[in-house]
Amino acid sequence: KILDSLNSPKKPLIVNDASVKTVLEKPKLSKIPILKHYEKDGGLYITSAIVAAKDSEGNENVSIHRLMVLDDQHLAIRIVPRHLYQICMEAERRGVEELDVAIALGLHPAILLAAASPAPYGVNEYWIANSFLNEKLTLTLLENELHVPAEAEIAFEGKLLLKKEVDEGPFVDLTGTYDIVRKQPVIKLTKFMHREDYLYQALLPGGFEHKILMGLPYEAKIYGAVKSVIPKVKDVYLTSGGCGWFHARISIEKQTQGDGKTALMAAFGAHPSLKLAAVFDSDINIFDSEEVEWALATRFQPDKGVLIIKNARGSTLDPSADQELALTSKLGIDATRTLLKPKEKFEKAKIPLLKEEE
Repeated sequence: KILDSLNSPKKPLIVNDASVKTVLEKPKLSKIPILKHYEKDGGLYITSAIVAAKDSEGNENVSIHRLMVLDDQHLAIRIVPRHLYQICMEAERRGVEELDVAIALGLHPAILLAAASPAPYGVNEYWIANSFLNEKLTLTLLENELHVPAEAEIAFEGKLLLKKEVDEGPFVDLTGTYDIVRKQPVIKLTKFMHREDYLYQALLPGGFEHKILMGLPYEAKIYGAVKSVIPKVKDVYLTSGGCGWFHARISIEKQTQGDGKTALMAAFGAHPSLKLAAVFDSDINIFDSEEVEWALATRFQPDKGVLIIKNARGSTLDPSADQELALTSKLGIDATRTLLKPKEKFEKAKIPLLKEEE
């Protein structure tokens, strides 16, 4: 479903009468029950909001960002080098100092999933969410020419101040550890709108929901990338122990001796934050750690099945990596059975079932 929606996004319906526009008032973040999630967090954080912005050609981008409260009208936004970062860099090159943004929270999970998806630059994530929802998503246009979901609980208009940076963090992200403090841009909120009795939605950083939200779209992307080079891919799993982000298990039907490493290279190319990837035969249940370890014990040879990549782009969230330059080493493991020996040597023995007496 994710791959289909990424390949065939559908334009949502735009409406004027939107629930999120019921109440319009001056932004005052202290009136909203924004949480401090962990004891050493740098402040109160909005963790489940989407941010919409447009590039110079009018392409609207929607993405998820952590937002640290500075005061009643200002937020610090963490921007990693992806689409919004590109929009900001382009705006700065044009001499723009303020970028219009729209912020929304209290959303259908499909919208969050679309905003976290690896859509190509220039593809509107709202259109992907509309495909997820079988063309039932409705948006509403704000005065700054950006959209928010019509059924959102809360929305803001604001200005991203490209020339103003503050210390952002510490903050607990996917790893369950504190991310480093960085200089990040500021958003000045200009308008606040919400439902009459709105619900504030929060997401626990580093929790299981966070891992699913971030990892599930990239499982789909890895699946698609591997399937483009290996005809039969059974499953992809970004493991919970790998923070739903760093460690992937992939199962394939191997046809040639080099398929395992081909699958590994496709996976690393599809998901730059991937640190460890392991490829298994399709008879191995990659969601079962005992079966995975059995495959490593009986089908994997370290001198033949290991792929190490040094100084590659990784994730700034990994405390063992170079968090400033986002550089890491990557490990690939080909745990597929060799085709140079009979397949029968690798089959797990089965106890025969008793036949029923006639």
